[in-house]
Amino acid sequence: MSLGRLLRRASSKASDLLTLNSSGSSGSPSVLDGEIIYSKNNVCVHPLQVLQGLGEHHPGYLCLYMEKDELLGTTLILAWVPNSRIQRQDEEALRYITPESSPVRKAPSKRGRHAQGSGEPHQPSPVEQRETCDNHMTCSTSSTSSLDTNLQFPENSGQLQNSKWDEQQKVFALEQICGVFRVDLGQMRSLRLFFSDEACTSGQLVVASRESQYKVFHFHHGGLDKLSEVFQQWKHCTETHLKDQQVSNEKTCMQFSIRRPKLPSSETHPEENMYKKLDVSTWLNHLNESGQVEEEYKLRKAIFFGGIDVSIRGEVWPFLLRYYSHESTSEEREALRAQKRREYSEIQQKRLSMTPEEQREFWRHVQFTVDKDVVRTDRSNQFFRGEDNPNVESMRRILLNYAVYNPTIGYSQGMSDLVAPILAEVLDESDTFWCFVGLMQNTIFVSSPRDEDMEKQLLYLRELLRLTHLRFYQHLVSLGEDGLQMLFCHRWILLCFKREFPDAEALRMWEACWAHYQTDYFHLFICVAIVVIYGDDVIEQQLATDQMLLHFGNLAMHMNGELVLRKARSLLYQFRLLPRIPCSLHDLCKLCGTGMWDSGYIPAVECTGHHPESESCPYGGTVEAPSPKSASEGKKGPKTREVFSFRK
Repeated sequence: MSLGRLLRRASSKASDLLTLNSSGSSGSPSVLDGEIIYSKNNVCVHPLQVLQGLGEHHPGYLCLYMEKDELLGTTLILAWVPNSRIQRQDEEALRYITPESSPVRKAPSKRGRHAQGSGEPHQPSPVEQRETCDNHMTCSTSSTSSLDTNLQFPENSGQLQNSKWDEQQKVFALEQICGVFRVDLGQMRSLRLFFSDEACTSGQLVVASRESQYKVFHFHHGGLDKLSEVFQQWKHCTETHLKDQQVSNEKTCMQFSIRRPKLPSSETHPEENMYKKLDVSTWLNHLNESGQVEEEYKLRKAIFFGGIDVSIRGEVWPFLLRYYSHESTSEEREALRAQKRREYSEIQQKRLSMTPEEQREFWRHVQFTVDKDVVRTDRSNQFFRGEDNPNVESMRRILLNYAVYNPTIGYSQGMSDLVAPILAEVLDESDTFWCFVGLMQNTIFVSSPRDEDMEKQLLYLRELLRLTHLRFYQHLVSLGEDGLQMLFCHRWILLCFKREFPDAEALRMWEACWAHYQTDYFHLFICVAIVVIYGDDVIEQQLATDQMLLHFGNLAMHMNGELVLRKARSLLYQFRLLPRIPCSLHDLCKLCGTGMWDSGYIPAVECTGHHPESESCPYGGTVEAPSPKSASEGKKGPKTREVFSFRK
């Protein structure tokens, strides 16, 4: 009988014992050490960076089994083994998912040794083949022990032999990153289940240790709902403490939660799901016979809610990035392209005509960093993959020429991450350069990374958190100045969430921000949405500043981007409904175009009283003298709220 079939049989027999075993009652049947509760193949763990040249998918086998524990009585052990090691019948790896004490394990399998001795690689059974090939995904960091490398290849085909050898070496390399994983869930800090589909069967299991180390398991083809049932019956998830406080503080799983992909109706923008992705036909409907965009506001609204189809990004993005004017005709745009192509050539010629001294200075301050960055930017993208890729050289020229075009900003690390996706979609060096110029000029969250720019962004973000997520804001205040600096979100702002979400989701967020629908600061609402959805551990565990940074850093590439976007749109909608806003958020209501309150509703503005350089509020508000009661308490009285008209 194959390993997969054996484990499934064990799982079906053991699952009904879970509740009884977890209850701890004297009348419950004794728990068999190693009793398997749950097993599922093709569960994967994504790495932060996929090894260059490796396949996109690397599945593994996950199972839970009971284990005796002196303090807890019983605990759950989670084990994950790459399918590639199961196929090779790696005995060391198989012991992790079938412990010696398990009733499933009869005797050590000799199949692996037999295959090795016969000089032929083990051929998996049909069940194993189906489980292994059903889904292929990537996986993440974990240590692994020595690997069984006894593999045979045909000697009559050198090319085939080399091909298979290279492929196997890639598998081994990936196993070094995505090796066997085993952990006692009773000793973990938290377990979180994030469902990604409306049926609530697929999603992620996030396991966090007390040292803020994270492991994220992805259930791409279902099974997470069954695991959810297991955890909801396990007493260390349903109880937050035990009678023995020492045991509770050291061993108990402290937090368990399940997150559904749907937001409650009260947390959803009322126009959600009313707009489809902008495709070729809908895009053409926005253009008149001359090629001009009609009703620009409606177009931006459609992009804000629905996004843009990949097939037309190269045509629509130049409008969003202010390279093309919405009023321009097709002929005018072609003339503009020709003119800008000449200007770009002149900029490049200026760079190439530098004196030797200027070239040395330029190399020290710009070119050295650019050359180092471009060769490692988006290399997993087919557009930039491979040695001597001309697209990489195009990206390099764009960045070097931009430093000449705008010497005040020059080049900062991270700019290559912004240029690369534009070049991959626009597919023209000159057009990409001018789109990047528009990005830097008109998109606030990628302006020059000066300290004062970041501090302004953090000020707005702190105020938004105070209004929308007071508990998290209070936790930041309790951490002092270090907490209020919010180091965990600096990368979100500087790199436009590109390191936090897969490319498809990150670019969808870019488009929503570039639409400038109702605010220029939608990226800050995305930041708040991430905190609201994924920040529970920070509050519940009272994480310190460094732990908070590690918490959000480990969730990078493992968050649900579509859920975050829906929540961000809802937060923007709720912000617009506030009866008053603090004057510190005044600039969030300024917009290059149709105003935030275009319906005629104008909110009141409340002065915060924090204007050290002026006694009066620069936005029209004033602070009343303290009342007798508040004065006796050493506090300021209520502020006068004046209505301020937000106009273009």
